Amino acid sequence: MKKAILQITSGKGPAECCRVAALVQQLIIKQANQLGIKTEALEAITAGEENTLLSSILMIEGDNVDAFIAEWQGSILWIGQSPFRKNHKRKNWFIGVECFDIKQLAPWDINDVKLETCRASGPGGQNVNKVETAVRGVHISSGIQVMAMDSRSQLENKKLCLNRLEAKVMAWQTEQLMEQQQDKWLQHHSLQRGNPVKTFRGDLG
Repeated sequence: MKKAILQITSGKGPAECCRVAALVQQLIIKQANQLGIKTEALEAITAGEENTLLSSILMIEGDNVDAFIAEWQGSILWIGQSPFRKNHKRKNWFIGVECFDIKQLAPWDINDVKLETCRASGPGGQNVNKVETAVRGVHISSGIQVMAMDSRSQLENKKLCLNRLEAKVMAWQTEQLMEQQQDKWLQHHSLQRGNPVKTFRGDLG
């Protein structure tokens, strides 16, 4: 089983590219499910219009990850009429898909996490119970914090807290990695418009 991280970006493209990013994410998740590849959304940055994405980060895990990555990594072209500007002549919209091996990220270190318990609070600040079952986790290196109070079990909340914190830290690390490679592909003008790995045609609505 291999783990990797996919980042889908609209670059600096207009709302139509953000719509394509959301559509491509749906297609990637659908195909991954068909191939038995597990997907988990680590982060999604929405754009101004409904059902649009500036970028998203997916963690994928499975036996056929390498072939799956090879199929999607690169620029994606979607040919379709703009749903936001009905009379707009442009119909070619590009986005980028990049992959990062999980090994490129710093390993998850439980010793870099500080956990503390507190009382779970209900609506209006009312205490759900008198026992400190809620768990707050702090990733010391990054300062990222999460809270888990889903369960009445402190042990279960601790597990949830650690899982959520690990996902957030992974997304943060990926963002740092993407910033380092920004000049290569993150900016919209760097997307290889002349050589897309996939081309779709259809309604963007």
